Amino acid sequence: MRPVTATLIWILVVLVAIGLYLSWTAGRLDRLHARIDAARAALDAQLLRRASVAQELATSGVLDPAASIVLYEAAHAARQAEEEHREVAESELSQALRAVFADPPQVDVLREAPGGEEAIHELAEAVRRVPMARRFHNDAVGAARRLREHRKVRWFRLAGHAPFPLAFEMDDESPAALVDRAA
Repeated sequence: MRPVTATLIWILVVLVAIGLYLSWTAGRLDRLHARIDAARAALDAQLLRRASVAQELATSGVLDPAASIVLYEAAHAARQAEEEHREVAESELSQALRAVFADPPQVDVLREAPGGEEAIHELAEAVRRVPMARRFHNDAVGAARRLREHRKVRWFRLAGHAPFPLAFEMDDESPAALVDRAA
């Protein structure tokens, strides 16, 4: 009977070790999902800030009327976009910003306008932070996806009912004239 007891103890130790490992993996996955949520909130804040600054600049009267309309409509669409259309609306705002600020002399004219220096600086900061926030979000999504693809996570359903994380794909290229002058 003694070998049977030792065998049962070893089986119990192995089961406890497996249980601890699975619990640790589930906790890690939960932390990754929390990191995704925090990164998405930061990304949303940066996108909202960029759209708000662009909209404010468009209504300030320092841009020519055509540029103001293009920038205002793109910023308004980005702020009002439904979640499933948000990536497209944000990409269109990036394209509008590049179109409006394609000319370095236009940035100089804006700087010379009353309040223009502050507006350009604020917009340049907002435009610079969006790609960083998007990269942090997409890095967290990639880490969670890689962990969720492991067999142990799928077999033991360690992700629970959490939705599969999706990256935020958009055109976030900054207008060169705006970023170069702000640096």
